[in-house]
This record gives sequence, C-alpha cells and structure tokens, in this order.
Amino acid sequence: MKQAVPYVKTTGIEFEEVSPTRIVASLPDNPSLHNHIGGPHAAMMFGLGESTSGAVVMAAFAAHLGKATPLAVRAEISYKKIAMGVVRAEAVLGRPADEVLAELEAGTRPEFPVNIMITDADGVTTCEMTVVWTLKPAR
Repeated sequence: MKQAVPYVKTTGIEFEEVSPTRIVASLPDNPSLHNHIGGPHAAMMFGLGESTSGAVVMAAFAAHLGKATPLAVRAEISYKKIAMGVVRAEAVLGRPADEVLAELEAGTRPEFPVNIMITDADGVTTCEMTVVWTLKPAR
C-alpha cells in the first residue's frame, strides 16, 4: 500500500495484520496530523479508515485486478469519542469475495461494504465507518 498509495506513506499508516477478509492498521501520534484539541484530525481518521478498507479490498481481490479496478463508491463515518494518541483501524470485508466475483463474472458491477472500527490505545471505539466499494470491469 505504501508504494501504490502515496498518501499512506505520507501519513505514516502502518499495516499490522493483513488477510483477504480483515486488515488492522494504525496511525501514529504525529503532531502534524493533529486537530485543535491535540488528537488526530477528523480527516486523518477518515483517511485511516478509507485506506484500511482499500487494503482489505486489494487483499481480497488481488488475483483479479486484471479483470476489474476497485473503486470507493461512498462512505459514512460516525465519530463516537475523542481520539488521542495512536489510533487503530480494523477493516472487515462485508460480503464474501466469491459472491462479489460471481456478480462481476455475470456481467454486473458489484458493490460491497467494508466495515471499519477505529479505536484508541485503550481499545475504546472512537469511530465507526463503512466504505462501499465496487469492482469496475476492465475494458
């Protein structure tokens, strides 16, 4: 992800766990990424969640990237608690990859959610987020 998406390298996002159905990543406590109260800016929280969702999509569909391009369609985020320090995002594929691929093979443009939970160092949920992705068929 750091090579494919320059934003990831710029922000310092680190990928801790990687599988085709679940990704865990963290955003360091960097003062240049803070908001007015000393925690990660809301844009950084969104960026962490979206980047983590993209990583799970890439992991789930890596073998099929010649057939389709993954694209985010829409996202929703709910800020639950003030975040301070390092934050961690867990992104989980919301539908089985086989179902999504079957729709693609049938000639439709599938949409599928990735659900993300962002927590602080104490494990308290600070954000919940859903990013809906699609696989745009290659021409």
